[in-house]
Amino acid sequence: MENIPETFEAFKKSFYYGSRSDMNFKFLADLPDEEASAFFRDLMWKMGDALNDGDFSRVTEHIIQAQARVYNQPGKFVYEDAPFSPLRAPLTQLRLGLMVSSGHFVEGDDPRPFGVENMSQQEAEARIMDFIKAEPQLSVISMDTPASKLRARHGGYDVRGSQSDPNTNFPIDRLRELQAEGMVGELAANAYSFVGATSQLKLRNQTAPAWLEKFKSEGIEALLLVPV
Repeated sequence: MENIPETFEAFKKSFYYGSRSDMNFKFLADLPDEEASAFFRDLMWKMGDALNDGDFSRVTEHIIQAQARVYNQPGKFVYEDAPFSPLRAPLTQLRLGLMVSSGHFVEGDDPRPFGVENMSQQEAEARIMDFIKAEPQLSVISMDTPASKLRARHGGYDVRGSQSDPNTNFPIDRLRELQAEGMVGELAANAYSFVGATSQLKLRNQTAPAWLEKFKSEGIEALLLVPV
């Protein structure tokens, strides 16, 4: 079988939904070839300098500046308006819930996507199109769950950051701190998570309305949504 050389364009995109999936470098997919080439050239120079003097801060700063430059551009989707539901009272007087699309779940309570036990992150990414077509599964996570018991699996993003610090996109500790400071009246007993790379039509038309009724039945009056 003939090996077809990888193009630079394919290389850039492989960090985003690809064989090299990496949240730190997914921005490369949106860089023109010339700018991406300059990024790697300068990165090599800075790494060489860092090897000489031991100061790797310039490498970190170079990557952060490139990320900021790309992500500061106008988004692809623009909405002129959105549904708005005013709170009935200040947040300090309400019960607040948390729902994230990060794919978190509690150790020992694996949602078993597509019936697969202990699916690896690599397999989840390989099956991204299956996730996108499927109805989302909701994982229930007690607000008392320690970070050490949280796991993350998601077909649409590199979960290493979530695994090293769940508060990256599942800010359970930050909410506890806000409650302790009196900025939140009460936290709901459970938080909720699902894989956001899912059928958006099923989510909007079928799943989300049922979830909403569930949240209302638990007395949740405001919900913090954290998209991934």
